[in-house]
Amino acid sequence: MNALARSFEAAGFATTVINIMPVWGERFRTPRTLGVEFPFGHTCGPAGDVALQSRVVRAALELLSSSEGSPPVVREFEEPWPGAFDDWKKAWQPKEASPIIRWMREQAAARAQQQREGGTA
Repeated sequence: MNALARSFEAAGFATTVINIMPVWGERFRTPRTLGVEFPFGHTCGPAGDVALQSRVVRAALELLSSSEGSPPVVREFEEPWPGAFDDWKKAWQPKEASPIIRWMREQAAARAQQQREGGTA
């Protein structure tokens, strides 16, 4: 996303990235980044919360229209995630792991067992 924003900017289009990891905006010199402390997959807020989603998008548009400093500009969205953040992180996970995740966990457990037994992984 950061490289894409820089490419658009080079072509004359102004951009703002809404990012749950705003440090990457600074590190990769994204012109304007709105940092939100929201869970993965919910960058603009919870599904169905139109009011919060609208406030996030408005904040991004305000950042886009401001002449605040020279890039990279990182501004934090001031509103916290509604509700208990830790509970939400767990709640949206599926109850049963997908086959690839299950396989990856089994592989990691086997490597850990080998290391405990003195072998190499």
